[in-house]
Amino acid sequence: MLTDINPKLPMRNKKVTREFYLNRLGFNQYGNVDFDGYLMIEKDQIQIHFFEFKELNPKENYGQVYIRTDNIDEFYKSLLEKQTEIHPNGKLEIKPWGQKEFAVLDPDNNLLTFGQNI
Repeated sequence: MLTDINPKLPMRNKKVTREFYLNRLGFNQYGNVDFDGYLMIEKDQIQIHFFEFKELNPKENYGQVYIRTDNIDEFYKSLLEKQTEIHPNGKLEIKPWGQKEFAVLDPDNNLLTFGQNI
């Protein structure tokens, strides 16, 4: 019966988070209502929600999302073209578990790992 999942991650500053996801990762804002302290973004079939947490210490944030893709090489290239910083330990590579992956940290230190089955 489950049909979808929309992770909720913390953000300190809605404007900064929105700018990063829209301009660096190519997401769009979801919906036409601007909720105070809440943000919803989407790209293709992926939707992520954010809740305001002004006191968040990014060094103590362990928010993580694993996002599957069917064209990781093209997506990775598009991020490099936008000069999006790739996680220093998360460069695009094939992992022992059969996934081609890379990772990005958002402005609040939420880890986004993108993966494709090879």
